[in-house]
Amino acid sequence: MTAPSIRLIVLPLLAISTLLSVSCKSVSKDSDVIVSVRDQKLGIYDPDGKLVKSYKISTSKFGLGDRPGSNCTPLGKHEIIAKIGHGLPKGAVLKSRNWNGEVLPPNAPGRDPIVSRILWLKGLEGQNKNAYKRFIYIHGTPEEQKLGKPASYGCIRMGMTDVIKLFEDLGIGSTVEITQKHLPRG
Repeated sequence: MTAPSIRLIVLPLLAISTLLSVSCKSVSKDSDVIVSVRDQKLGIYDPDGKLVKSYKISTSKFGLGDRPGSNCTPLGKHEIIAKIGHGLPKGAVLKSRNWNGEVLPPNAPGRDPIVSRILWLKGLEGQNKNAYKRFIYIHGTPEEQKLGKPASYGCIRMGMTDVIKLFEDLGIGSTVEITQKHLPRG
């Protein structure tokens, strides 16, 4: 086998291994996640409605909505349908849901890719029915200095370390509600 044919086999295997890093771990579906657009925070709640953890996030700088091509953040109830990036290093750049081999530090100048982890959302209501097809995720960002204010292109952005913690805490099927209200104190 010549070197070029080996490369043709290895590169697809690397892409497949990244796709297989989608975690199917399903922890308690009783944990609800609420994203407050007003507060620019994400909260995790136990089955009794008690706030367990909260994180600083960023929603869309283009506002709210679900129209394709709008770059808006869709409101309402969503479900986590895929978890991508299991085992990748903090800051791993995910392009088209695959690791491209690059790792960025927090606040890398001039860079705004998806990093560390992806939790892919599917809308459960008419007002967010396009979320899955629009590739609306909860994901890490290297632009951590912008967290706490709207800065995304529709997704929910988190810090690199925070999104890894969230990824470990939530399972496929966990519900995520994106609301304009304040984050409940629980």
